[in-house]
Amino acid sequence: MLHQELWTQNADLVNRCLELPFVKGIGDGTLSQDRFQGYVAQDAFFLKAFFRAYSIASAKCDSFEHARTFHQLAAGVLEELKLHASFAATMNIDLVNVSPIPACSAYTDFLLRVAWRESLAEIVAAMVPCMRLYAHIGASLAPGSPPGNRYQDWITTYSSSEFTALSEQLESLLDQIARDIPNTLEKQSVRDAYRYALQCEFDFFAAPMDNQ
Repeated sequence: MLHQELWTQNADLVNRCLELPFVKGIGDGTLSQDRFQGYVAQDAFFLKAFFRAYSIASAKCDSFEHARTFHQLAAGVLEELKLHASFAATMNIDLVNVSPIPACSAYTDFLLRVAWRESLAEIVAAMVPCMRLYAHIGASLAPGSPPGNRYQDWITTYSSSEFTALSEQLESLLDQIARDIPNTLEKQSVRDAYRYALQCEFDFFAAPMDNQ
């Protein structure tokens, strides 16, 4: 399956993400609240772009079934934003007036450019890493999360079977859409989009420790 091949080929970036101080700090609860607050605001900004990318992808579909899947996945983003709203309420985070940091802007600009200009296969390839990586990080952190971890809700959300199912749904869509690509250059562009998106994820998770 293409999704598994891409995940395996990019394991170096995945492993580097798990080693980031920000990710480890969520896992053991030692991350300072101010850094987490900044991350939540940036991630909410990103998720709004992610939602728009799903909507654009849906509009490009010739298949009604594919379009319906994109709508289901977009609904998942709205559910995810409820988590951010809950953190905003308890931590006094402004999710409305967010100025994106460079790592966030680079990611959203890339995502929306691909959504508007490129093929459906490239759009999905650019979106899979976010879902797959978050599910992987959640599952990796869950076993070692200590009692009373202030970030337990984050870990619980992304390690949940519901979020994993959404990730697998998007991966399945990538396999279906990219399966019959005849053009070698487009096949490479799909791989490049996946790799770049995963690099953006790494930069995004590294940024909170550099910007506060």
